[in-house]
Amino acid sequence: MEQSLDTRTITLTKTFCNHLAATTYESLTPAAVRECKRGILDWLGCALAGSPHPEIDITLETLKLNGGRPVATVIGRGLKLGLLEAPIANGQMGHLLDYDDTHMGGVVLHASSPILAALFALAEHLDEVRSAANPVSTPVTGREFMLAYATGVEAGVRVGRTAPGHHDGGWHLTGTLGTIAAGAACAKLLGLTGQQMTYTLAIAATQAAGMQQNRGTMCKSLHAGKAASNGLLAALLASKGFDGTQEIVEGNKGFGRIYSNRCEPEKLVEGLGGPWVIETNGHKPYACGVLLHPLIDAMVEMKKRHPVDPAQIEGIELRVHPLVLSITGVSKPSTGLQSKFSWKHSAAVAYVDGNAGIPQYTDEKAVDSVIVGLRGKVTAVGDAALGKDEAFAVMKVAGRTHDVHVPHASGTAANPMTDEAMQLKFLANAGIMEPVAAQGIAAAIHRFEDEIVGRLVAAASA
Repeated sequence: MEQSLDTRTITLTKTFCNHLAATTYESLTPAAVRECKRGILDWLGCALAGSPHPEIDITLETLKLNGGRPVATVIGRGLKLGLLEAPIANGQMGHLLDYDDTHMGGVVLHASSPILAALFALAEHLDEVRSAANPVSTPVTGREFMLAYATGVEAGVRVGRTAPGHHDGGWHLTGTLGTIAAGAACAKLLGLTGQQMTYTLAIAATQAAGMQQNRGTMCKSLHAGKAASNGLLAALLASKGFDGTQEIVEGNKGFGRIYSNRCEPEKLVEGLGGPWVIETNGHKPYACGVLLHPLIDAMVEMKKRHPVDPAQIEGIELRVHPLVLSITGVSKPSTGLQSKFSWKHSAAVAYVDGNAGIPQYTDEKAVDSVIVGLRGKVTAVGDAALGKDEAFAVMKVAGRTHDVHVPHASGTAANPMTDEAMQLKFLANAGIMEPVAAQGIAAAIHRFEDEIVGRLVAAASA
């Protein structure tokens, strides 16, 4: 396929982008609107919970050296940074605890951290631009914002589906696909044309990066922040006439061919115009890699059914999807970050504590003698016949065996968290705020279609 900048050529990428550019708020289904609100609530809580961590201190100290005009709010910090710098910090804090949303429909993508970190900064910028042009202009509304959010998720997941070998190549999809997702979302909020949206995807994809080798380090969460900033930059450049290829997805040297050993470009538009991708988004009840969630569910249930002293346990045998072993195979984690990618630690801590939230993935828990002792008794085998959200667990105690089967992990599209559970998660994550303030933010998100985005950002900055 010839690469071309002929804007008259209708390519697969451009067909997709024309569709994204043409959508309106009225095209969002009630299910999509609901998931937008749940996603915003969940991500803001994750960002607030991540905001006090020392990794963010390092990032902020460094970003301040860039000297960008302070126009965009840093969540939970009471300060502002440059338009392209704030998304780095916000995207990183949203993904820092590995507690943010996860879409598992063909690709495993934490879409909200890059998308929302970019959109909140852009919304503040647009409020300033609109006010300067017309003091009585309307600030960015929740309707505009949610449409852009859903557009970003649509782009990130659909482009990912065209590159089925992308993850196997060692790429961290939140860094790569997240850049594309953030770009499309920002292009939508800017009201760009189909041609400008096409350029945005090209500019975003050429910046896409993030390596799985950096799991368990500060770099993993940085991927989300860089994806947010790079996606926003892509949309801003495209809005000014900066161009790129018309075939960034399907071209001979396009995303699907150089980021994957297989390319299925037709997946980009398959079912386009049907249910929104965001309708099947998932949310995490546990603060670790999503592939660990089914085995955690199994061990939490095991604890409820058969609570015994961990010292009495003779062994725990897990049967999981093979990706669990290859992606979360840190056998002897020594830090909280490393433990988020250890199936041994997750199984052990889930049984000992009956949970796997933020307190279960600290540096102290990673070296706790009881947990270390139990994880030495945990074994696992991979079974490709299992779903990614499925697990079996067998525990041996005093010569007897007890088993638990989890067909679909909690928080997935097939077994979603309830609205009540999402509210409780948010309020717990927003613990750095006064309870009344946190409840006010939650209430504003529940009625978000009638909200002004800037008011929500201001409330979350304190």
